[in-house]
Amino acid sequence: MSSSFDPAPSPKIVIAPDSFKSTATAQEAAEWLAEGVTSVIRDAQIILAPMADGGEGTSALFEGERICLPTTTADGRLTEAEYTFHAPSSTAYIDVSAASGLPAVEKPVPLTGDTYGTGVLIADAETRGAKRIVLGLGGTATVDGGTGILVALGVNPLDAAGYQLKPGGGALENLADFDTAKVNVPAGAMEWVLLTDTSAPATGPNGAAHVFGPQKGATTDDVELLDRGLARLCEVAEIDPTTPGLGAAGGVGIGLTWLSTMLHGTDSHVHIVPGARVVADSNGLTEQIDGATLVITGEGRFDGQTGTGKVASVVGELAAEAGAVFAIAAGRFDEQPADGTLAVTLPEIDDVREQLVRAGAEIAVAYLNTSTVQG
Repeated sequence: MSSSFDPAPSPKIVIAPDSFKSTATAQEAAEWLAEGVTSVIRDAQIILAPMADGGEGTSALFEGERICLPTTTADGRLTEAEYTFHAPSSTAYIDVSAASGLPAVEKPVPLTGDTYGTGVLIADAETRGAKRIVLGLGGTATVDGGTGILVALGVNPLDAAGYQLKPGGGALENLADFDTAKVNVPAGAMEWVLLTDTSAPATGPNGAAHVFGPQKGATTDDVELLDRGLARLCEVAEIDPTTPGLGAAGGVGIGLTWLSTMLHGTDSHVHIVPGARVVADSNGLTEQIDGATLVITGEGRFDGQTGTGKVASVVGELAAEAGAVFAIAAGRFDEQPADGTLAVTLPEIDDVREQLVRAGAEIAVAYLNTSTVQG
């Protein structure tokens, strides 16, 4: 029989952050936030659920063998990159940012950067038996419409005179055709699941060049050139540039949709889906949040793009559905989160672990205060 002296049940707290770019993996961020929470709420039932939305660190969250091999960065330098291969399902999980990411380039290359290095990973996965590629689209240094991947798979973009285009999105407005004589058919014909962290279309004021180009070092003139290039690519590829998500990763989905359609006759083998939702389904986040009283996420910056499919927005939606208090730890807030959200800015110290530990403790205190006020 229950009595008024029964202790309150230990709160169930789910911690599901994204990675913090190159400073903390999603797993590290979850562990450090948890350390801060338990320093305040010592009896909390903590569940760690590292998240990703198609950007850096997505492939590492899936089960399988980690493959590392030589490839090239977006600016053409030699590097090594990893992806995950799950042999039982013949599926490779690859982040475009692993080889073609912005942190890997010595200086911005918005006009000339390409995704060739990612194509190398894709071709390698096919030789290991992959029949399905789950490609995380986010964090790239490129706006090449996926043409670098096409070149790595044996497809050469040509200008009107029949010469191969120079690498990068800056040359795409001169695209006239594709040379497919040496196309890697087994690689191109695989099933493609493209995980997006944005609903941006390929072109226009909300497209890849205008929204993400400046982050990749593009000037105002560069942005217009890149937008024209992606528009031309869509025209030659006969793809609707207004398709939501097609602007992710500098328009990578354009090239892959064209390639798959060319080989199969339809685009039925290409699936453009919100990355954070796929990861949440994969790691059982929805089930884990059920019964939670507090759900915590984290990301480097909370801004206008957060609500277009990034981790914080998806975790927030799941928390709301479960009736849990929702908290965000971020390096900065350029926009205010929804009413009722516990928003904590990371302290300005150099130690990332200490930043997240302190943020976790601050969230725990705010949660306890909220619980007291609400009774």
